[in-house]
Amino acid sequence: MIHIVFNTADVEVLRKAIELDESIAGEIIEIKDDYAVGPLTDLYTEEGRSSRNEWWKQVLAGGDYDGLVEKGVVNDDATLAALKEKLDADDSEVLWIWAAQNKHDVSGYYWLMSQLKDFQSRVFILYLNNLPFINEKGNIFYPEWLHVIPPKEFLKAKKLARPITLSEFEVDPDEWKRLSHENKMVRILEGGKKLAQYDVDFYDADLKKFITAEWQKASKIIHQFLNKNKYTTGDAFLLWRLKNLVSEGNMDVQGELKGMKDFELKLAGAAASIES
Repeated sequence: MIHIVFNTADVEVLRKAIELDESIAGEIIEIKDDYAVGPLTDLYTEEGRSSRNEWWKQVLAGGDYDGLVEKGVVNDDATLAALKEKLDADDSEVLWIWAAQNKHDVSGYYWLMSQLKDFQSRVFILYLNNLPFINEKGNIFYPEWLHVIPPKEFLKAKKLARPITLSEFEVDPDEWKRLSHENKMVRILEGGKKLAQYDVDFYDADLKKFITAEWQKASKIIHQFLNKNKYTTGDAFLLWRLKNLVSEGNMDVQGELKGMKDFELKLAGAAASIES
């Protein structure tokens, strides 16, 4: 058995769940890219993959994750190639794809399963869509992320494992094609497995709401956004968008426009208007 997850934090909670139930023992593989943002056009070609890598280099340049692309830390194509080799080498091997109801997991699911049709009867999905679990305090909650589920509760989810149907292998790749052809940069989960797409500035208006008349580090603005905004995304993408907002000239900046803790922002001219 091979398990697929889409977040680093999911690896550890699944590992702890396996320690409690060896019947689901198996290798855990993480798909690392965030397919909920960025270009998706022709990702199954060398040109498309190169274009996405160049986009990520631009997003991460000078920030807290600068150089990540060049180091090859994220290489899902190599991960997928190795996975296919294992499935080809052992006809009894099965694949469990774990996904929670969030845009990151669902986007990753579409990217992955669209390339696994040759293994149709051996690929299972565990999609935790609007399912209740018990948290550490004994309260019922509906998790948006796998890693927030306690390991002992995680075990209940194994009963949900079902083969991805032939029909899904026909229909879901069409959804991936739609996402790719629309050439948008931001994906939002509307419910179920339905993703809507928006332009690259989708988060900008809400991000601006957390920039005030007082100096704040970029890290604080991003932290507030992640904790209070309805729609969120990764901090690296938000840092990049903050830098783009700075370039529009509507705010004051002090420090170097590099990592999240390297510069501060406030509304342009805010101090002068307050003092007067």
